[in-house]
Amino acid sequence: MVIGGDGWEWDETLFSGTASFYRRGRLPYAPGLAHVLAQVLELDGRGRLIDLGCGPGTVALGLAGLFHEVVGVDPDAGMLAEAARGAAELEVAEKVRWVRARAEELPAGLGDFTVATLAQSFHWMDRERVAATVRRMLRPGGALVHISDLKGESRTVDGLPHPPVPRAAIDALVRRYLGPVRRAGRGLLPCGTPSGEHAILAGAGFAGPYRHVVPGEQAMVRTCDDVVAGVFSMSFSAPHLFGDRLPAFEADLRRLLREVSPSVCFSERRPGTEVFVWPRGAE
Repeated sequence: MVIGGDGWEWDETLFSGTASFYRRGRLPYAPGLAHVLAQVLELDGRGRLIDLGCGPGTVALGLAGLFHEVVGVDPDAGMLAEAARGAAELEVAEKVRWVRARAEELPAGLGDFTVATLAQSFHWMDRERVAATVRRMLRPGGALVHISDLKGESRTVDGLPHPPVPRAAIDALVRRYLGPVRRAGRGLLPCGTPSGEHAILAGAGFAGPYRHVVPGEQAMVRTCDDVVAGVFSMSFSAPHLFGDRLPAFEADLRRLLREVSPSVCFSERRPGTEVFVWPRGAE
Protein backbone atom coordinates (compact mmCIF):
# COMPACT_ATOMS: atom_id res chain seq x y z
CA MET A 1 0.00 0.00 0.00
CA VAL A 2 1.22 3.49 -0.85
CA ILE A 3 -0.42 6.54 0.69
CA GLY A 4 0.15 9.60 -1.44
CA GLY A 5 -1.36 13.04 -1.78
CA ASP A 6 -4.43 11.68 -3.56
CA GLY A 7 -5.09 8.96 -0.96
CA TRP A 8 -4.98 5.20 -1.23
CA GLU A 9 -3.12 3.38 -3.99
CA TRP A 10 -2.47 -0.35 -4.35
CA ASP A 11 1.17 -1.44 -4.53
CA GLU A 12 1.49 -4.64 -6.55
CA THR A 13 4.97 -5.32 -5.13
CA LEU A 14 3.68 -5.64 -1.55
CA PHE A 15 3.91 -9.44 -1.37
CA SER A 16 5.93 -10.00 -4.54
CA GLY A 17 7.92 -13.24 -4.29
CA THR A 18 6.52 -14.26 -0.90
CA ALA A 19 3.91 -16.81 -1.98
CA SER A 20 6.20 -19.82 -2.18
CA PHE A 21 7.31 -19.19 1.43
CA TYR A 22 3.93 -18.34 2.94
CA ARG A 23 2.37 -21.74 3.55
CA ARG A 24 5.54 -23.15 5.11
CA GLY A 25 6.69 -20.07 6.97
CA ARG A 26 3.58 -18.62 8.60
CA LEU A 27 2.37 -20.04 11.90
CA PRO A 28 -1.06 -21.66 11.48
CA TYR A 29 -4.21 -20.43 13.13
CA ALA A 30 -5.47 -22.29 16.19
CA PRO A 31 -6.79 -25.75 15.21
CA GLY A 32 -10.29 -25.17 16.58
CA LEU A 33 -11.06 -22.22 14.30
CA ALA A 34 -13.37 -24.07 11.89
CA HIS A 35 -15.25 -25.73 14.76
CA VAL A 36 -15.86 -22.40 16.53
CA LEU A 37 -17.10 -20.70 13.35
CA ALA A 38 -19.36 -23.65 12.52
CA GLN A 39 -21.02 -23.32 15.92
CA VAL A 40 -21.18 -19.53 16.10
CA LEU A 41 -22.49 -19.06 12.55
CA GLU A 42 -24.57 -22.28 12.47
CA LEU A 43 -22.86 -23.42 9.28
CA ASP A 44 -24.23 -26.60 7.74
CA GLY A 45 -22.22 -27.01 4.53
CA ARG A 46 -24.63 -25.10 2.32
CA GLY A 47 -23.80 -21.38 2.07
CA ARG A 48 -21.16 -19.45 0.14
CA LEU A 49 -17.95 -18.00 1.58
CA ILE A 50 -15.86 -15.18 0.14
CA ASP A 51 -12.35 -14.81 1.58
CA LEU A 52 -10.84 -11.39 0.88
CA GLY A 53 -7.08 -11.09 0.58
CA CYS A 54 -7.02 -14.88 0.65
CA GLY A 55 -3.28 -15.25 0.03
CA PRO A 56 -2.41 -18.94 -0.43
CA GLY A 57 -5.82 -20.01 0.84
CA THR A 58 -4.96 -20.36 4.52
CA VAL A 59 -8.46 -19.52 5.78
CA ALA A 60 -10.49 -20.45 2.69
CA LEU A 61 -9.13 -24.00 2.59
CA GLY A 62 -9.48 -24.47 6.33
CA LEU A 63 -13.18 -23.56 6.12
CA ALA A 64 -14.01 -25.22 2.79
CA GLY A 65 -15.82 -28.11 4.45
CA LEU A 66 -18.34 -25.72 6.03
CA PHE A 67 -19.69 -24.30 2.74
CA HIS A 68 -21.13 -25.40 -0.59
CA GLU A 69 -18.85 -22.96 -2.44
CA VAL A 70 -15.80 -20.90 -1.49
CA VAL A 71 -14.40 -17.95 -3.43
CA GLY A 72 -10.93 -16.65 -2.61
CA VAL A 73 -9.99 -13.18 -3.86
CA ASP A 74 -6.43 -11.85 -4.01
CA PRO A 75 -4.48 -9.56 -6.38
CA ASP A 76 -1.29 -11.65 -6.30
CA ALA A 77 -1.07 -14.37 -8.95
CA GLY A 78 1.61 -16.26 -7.02
CA MET A 79 -0.63 -16.47 -3.96
CA LEU A 80 -3.52 -17.84 -6.01
CA ALA A 81 -1.27 -20.45 -7.63
CA GLU A 82 -0.26 -21.65 -4.15
CA ALA A 83 -3.91 -21.66 -3.10
CA ALA A 84 -4.84 -23.80 -6.11
CA ARG A 85 -2.09 -26.27 -5.22
CA GLY A 86 -3.38 -26.45 -1.68
CA ALA A 87 -6.93 -27.08 -2.87
CA ALA A 88 -5.73 -29.94 -5.07
CA GLU A 89 -3.80 -31.48 -2.18
CA LEU A 90 -6.89 -31.34 0.03
CA GLU A 91 -9.11 -32.60 -2.80
CA VAL A 92 -11.50 -29.64 -2.56
CA ALA A 93 -10.65 -27.98 -5.89
CA GLU A 94 -14.14 -28.62 -7.26
CA LYS A 95 -15.79 -26.40 -4.64
CA VAL A 96 -13.20 -23.58 -4.45
CA ARG A 97 -12.78 -20.76 -6.93
CA TRP A 98 -9.82 -18.38 -7.01
CA VAL A 99 -10.30 -14.86 -8.40
CA ARG A 100 -7.43 -12.49 -9.11
CA ALA A 101 -8.72 -9.09 -8.10
CA ARG A 102 -8.30 -6.41 -5.49
CA ALA A 103 -11.04 -6.22 -2.89
CA GLU A 104 -11.70 -2.68 -4.16
CA GLU A 105 -12.82 -4.17 -7.49
CA LEU A 106 -15.71 -6.09 -5.95
CA PRO A 107 -18.49 -7.08 -6.43
CA ALA A 108 -17.02 -8.18 -9.79
CA GLY A 109 -20.11 -10.24 -10.62
CA LEU A 110 -19.39 -12.79 -7.89
CA GLY A 111 -22.92 -12.82 -6.48
CA ASP A 112 -23.96 -12.83 -2.84
CA PHE A 113 -22.52 -14.70 0.11
CA THR A 114 -23.41 -16.13 3.50
CA VAL A 115 -20.08 -15.25 5.13
CA ALA A 116 -17.12 -13.01 4.26
CA THR A 117 -13.75 -13.46 5.93
CA LEU A 118 -10.83 -11.08 6.35
CA ALA A 119 -7.69 -12.48 7.93
CA GLN A 120 -4.97 -9.94 8.68
CA SER A 121 -5.32 -8.32 5.26
CA PHE A 122 -7.86 -5.55 5.90
CA HIS A 123 -5.18 -2.96 6.69
CA TRP A 124 -3.82 -3.27 3.12
CA MET A 125 -7.18 -2.26 1.63
CA ASP A 126 -9.22 0.88 1.09
CA ARG A 127 -11.13 -0.14 4.18
CA GLU A 128 -14.18 2.13 4.05
CA ARG A 129 -14.86 1.23 0.43
CA VAL A 130 -14.34 -2.49 0.96
CA ALA A 131 -16.46 -2.63 4.11
CA ALA A 132 -19.42 -0.95 2.38
CA THR A 133 -19.16 -3.21 -0.68
CA VAL A 134 -18.83 -6.44 1.29
CA ARG A 135 -21.87 -5.61 3.39
CA ARG A 136 -23.92 -5.22 0.21
CA MET A 137 -22.66 -8.60 -1.01
CA LEU A 138 -23.80 -10.43 2.12
CA ARG A 139 -27.17 -12.12 2.21
CA PRO A 140 -29.66 -11.17 4.95
CA GLY A 141 -28.48 -12.88 8.11
CA GLY A 142 -24.92 -13.03 6.78
CA ALA A 143 -21.79 -11.91 8.60
CA LEU A 144 -18.27 -10.68 8.10
CA VAL A 145 -15.63 -12.49 10.18
CA HIS A 146 -12.37 -10.72 11.01
CA ILE A 147 -9.64 -13.21 12.00
CA SER A 148 -6.21 -12.53 13.48
CA ASP A 149 -3.63 -13.88 15.86
CA LEU A 150 -4.48 -13.13 19.47
CA LYS A 151 -2.78 -9.88 20.42
CA GLY A 152 -0.75 -9.44 23.59
CA GLU A 153 -0.37 -13.16 24.15
CA SER A 154 2.75 -14.45 25.93
CA ARG A 155 3.85 -17.80 24.50
CA THR A 156 6.86 -19.24 26.27
CA VAL A 157 8.70 -22.38 25.24
CA ASP A 158 9.54 -23.36 28.81
CA GLY A 159 9.77 -27.14 29.04
CA LEU A 160 10.04 -27.61 25.28
CA PRO A 161 13.12 -29.30 23.77
CA HIS A 162 14.54 -26.51 21.56
CA PRO A 163 15.35 -22.80 21.87
CA PRO A 164 12.77 -20.22 20.79
CA VAL A 165 13.01 -18.52 17.41
CA PRO A 166 15.31 -15.50 17.97
CA ARG A 167 12.84 -12.95 16.64
CA ALA A 168 14.50 -9.85 18.07
CA ALA A 169 17.84 -10.80 16.52
CA ILE A 170 16.16 -11.56 13.18
CA ASP A 171 14.41 -8.18 13.23
CA ALA A 172 17.73 -6.47 13.94
CA LEU A 173 19.33 -8.30 11.00
CA VAL A 174 16.51 -7.22 8.68
CA ARG A 175 16.96 -3.61 9.80
CA ARG A 176 20.69 -3.87 9.19
CA TYR A 177 20.02 -4.74 5.56
CA LEU A 178 16.87 -2.72 4.85
CA GLY A 179 17.13 0.24 7.18
CA PRO A 180 15.42 1.21 10.44
CA VAL A 181 11.99 2.06 8.98
CA ARG A 182 9.70 -0.84 8.16
CA ARG A 183 9.43 -1.54 4.43
CA ALA A 184 6.21 -2.35 2.55
CA GLY A 185 6.60 -2.90 -1.18
CA ARG A 186 7.80 0.35 -2.75
CA GLY A 187 6.84 2.29 0.36
CA LEU A 188 7.68 2.70 4.03
CA LEU A 189 5.54 2.29 7.14
CA PRO A 190 7.10 4.57 9.76
CA CYS A 191 3.97 4.29 11.93
CA GLY A 192 3.09 0.68 11.13
CA THR A 193 -0.16 -0.45 9.54
CA PRO A 194 -3.40 1.47 10.25
CA SER A 195 -5.81 0.46 12.99
CA GLY A 196 -9.39 1.46 13.81
CA GLU A 197 -11.11 -1.43 11.99
CA HIS A 198 -13.99 -1.51 14.47
CA ALA A 199 -15.00 2.07 13.80
CA ILE A 200 -14.85 1.48 10.04
CA LEU A 201 -17.00 -1.66 10.13
CA ALA A 202 -19.53 -0.08 12.48
CA GLY A 203 -19.65 2.97 10.21
CA ALA A 204 -20.41 0.71 7.25
CA GLY A 205 -23.53 -0.57 9.03
CA PHE A 206 -22.34 -3.87 10.50
CA ALA A 207 -23.73 -4.90 13.89
CA GLY A 208 -21.73 -6.28 16.80
CA PRO A 209 -19.01 -7.29 16.97
CA TYR A 210 -19.06 -10.57 18.88
CA ARG A 211 -15.62 -11.69 20.00
CA HIS A 212 -14.43 -15.29 20.25
CA VAL A 213 -11.00 -16.62 21.16
CA VAL A 214 -9.78 -19.97 19.87
CA PRO A 215 -6.99 -21.17 22.18
CA GLY A 216 -3.58 -21.99 20.80
CA GLU A 217 -0.43 -22.96 22.75
CA GLN A 218 0.06 -26.26 20.88
CA ALA A 219 3.79 -27.11 20.75
CA MET A 220 5.52 -27.10 17.37
CA VAL A 221 9.03 -27.79 16.13
CA ARG A 222 10.30 -25.35 13.51
CA THR A 223 13.31 -26.09 11.34
CA CYS A 224 15.78 -23.54 10.03
CA ASP A 225 14.07 -23.70 6.63
CA ASP A 226 10.69 -23.02 8.29
CA VAL A 227 12.04 -19.92 10.02
CA VAL A 228 13.73 -18.62 6.85
CA ALA A 229 10.47 -19.14 4.96
CA GLY A 230 8.65 -17.18 7.65
CA VAL A 231 11.00 -14.23 7.23
CA PHE A 232 10.61 -14.23 3.44
CA SER A 233 6.81 -14.50 3.72
CA MET A 234 6.53 -11.04 5.27
CA SER A 235 5.86 -7.87 3.31
CA PHE A 236 8.58 -6.04 5.25
CA SER A 237 11.24 -8.66 4.48
CA ALA A 238 10.08 -9.98 1.09
CA PRO A 239 12.95 -11.37 -1.01
CA HIS A 240 12.82 -8.64 -3.66
CA LEU A 241 13.51 -5.92 -1.09
CA PHE A 242 17.08 -7.18 -0.64
CA GLY A 243 17.99 -6.94 -4.32
CA ASP A 244 21.44 -8.34 -5.07
CA ARG A 245 22.13 -8.58 -1.31
CA LEU A 246 19.59 -11.40 -0.92
CA PRO A 247 22.17 -14.25 -0.88
CA ALA A 248 24.25 -12.42 1.74
CA PHE A 249 21.20 -11.75 3.90
CA GLU A 250 20.06 -15.37 3.75
CA ALA A 251 23.56 -16.60 4.60
CA ASP A 252 23.68 -14.26 7.62
CA LEU A 253 20.19 -15.34 8.68
CA ARG A 254 21.06 -19.03 8.55
CA ARG A 255 24.33 -18.38 10.41
CA LEU A 256 22.38 -16.59 13.15
CA LEU A 257 19.94 -19.48 13.45
CA ARG A 258 22.76 -22.05 13.68
CA GLU A 259 24.43 -20.04 16.43
CA VAL A 260 21.23 -19.99 18.48
CA SER A 261 20.42 -23.66 17.88
CA PRO A 262 23.19 -25.93 16.55
CA SER A 263 20.51 -28.56 15.81
CA VAL A 264 18.77 -25.87 13.69
CA CYS A 265 15.48 -26.80 15.35
CA PHE A 266 13.36 -24.36 17.33
CA SER A 267 10.42 -24.74 19.67
CA GLU A 268 7.31 -22.65 19.07
CA ARG A 269 3.73 -22.55 20.27
CA ARG A 270 0.79 -21.85 18.02
CA PRO A 271 -0.76 -18.46 18.71
CA GLY A 272 -4.35 -18.22 19.83
CA THR A 273 -6.79 -16.95 17.23
CA GLU A 274 -9.04 -13.95 17.81
CA VAL A 275 -12.31 -13.80 15.89
CA PHE A 276 -14.68 -10.85 15.60
CA VAL A 277 -18.05 -11.68 14.05
CA TRP A 278 -19.84 -8.71 12.47
CA PRO A 279 -23.44 -9.51 11.47
CA ARG A 280 -24.64 -7.74 8.36
CA GLY A 281 -27.22 -5.82 10.38
CA ALA A 282 -30.53 -4.31 9.38
CA GLU A 283 -30.93 -1.92 6.47
